[in-house]
Amino acid sequence: MPRKSRIAIVGSGRLGTALARHLQQAGYTITEIVHHGSLPKRETRLLARAVETQLSPIAHSRPDADVIWFCVPDRQIAAAALALAKNGNWKGKTAFHSSGALTSNELDVLRRKGAAVASVHPLMTFVAGTLPSLQGVPFALEGGPKAVSLAKKIVRDLGGRPFKIKAKDKVAYHAWGAFSSPLVIALLVNAEQVARVAGISPATARRKMLPILRQTIENYGRLGAAGAFSGPLVRGDAEIVGKHLQVLKRIPAAKNAYISLASAALESLPVQNKSRLKQLFELNTTIRKSTIKIRPSNASSPSAS
Repeated sequence: MPRKSRIAIVGSGRLGTALARHLQQAGYTITEIVHHGSLPKRETRLLARAVETQLSPIAHSRPDADVIWFCVPDRQIAAAALALAKNGNWKGKTAFHSSGALTSNELDVLRRKGAAVASVHPLMTFVAGTLPSLQGVPFALEGGPKAVSLAKKIVRDLGGRPFKIKAKDKVAYHAWGAFSSPLVIALLVNAEQVARVAGISPATARRKMLPILRQTIENYGRLGAAGAFSGPLVRGDAEIVGKHLQVLKRIPAAKNAYISLASAALESLPVQNKSRLKQLFELNTTIRKSTIKIRPSNASSPSAS
């Protein structure tokens, strides 16, 4: 059996923490957790203890791992790579970063020093207090062939499903991910606000929405978007939709979201009575510009009359 790569993790945020724990469970040795600043945060110390490794400030780290995996915020990747580029020999090493939107070019400084580089992004949400499974999770890979080949092996060991993506498509890929999770949460916040208008608290609304949300996702996965689509738009019930828009005047953000999503449904989903519904949405999105009366330059002032 070939030896598994030894991996250093740069950054100990939600993603770095999850990857370090899952890598260790998959039989990989975590050689160190590299952190910013002279003193590590409490959660960084706890992570290092959990994966049985040492802590190193980025200014003094000399990574001797086979793989250095950057899990810092997007805006810090290039700077972190530059800081570590000065330390040690990079020939024969592999460097990954896990930005969904940025390409492997963020690690160019390490590529020029002989490292193979790639971006390796899991299509998964990581929030405080959770450790989501990586079983079946898609990982988008982009970069040099050697780094991508190694990334495929590591991702499969984690239980993930690697797939290649072109550098030019990464931003669109990341926007797709935004629609798959954070914007879903934004939609649910709007739903909570609408529930409040109906006299239902946000906490109660969350509990009561879960059954329909679960069934909707199950239907979507099994039947596709068209098969899972239901409600007044499918029936073309413009009267009910009009009533929705009237009550949503009390929550402008929710009304705008409703119109945007319903208009998208007119374009892509089976909707009856499309022309009437489209007219209804256009009527409710009309912006009335206020008129400003400008006194003619030759008009007499009140005092002169």
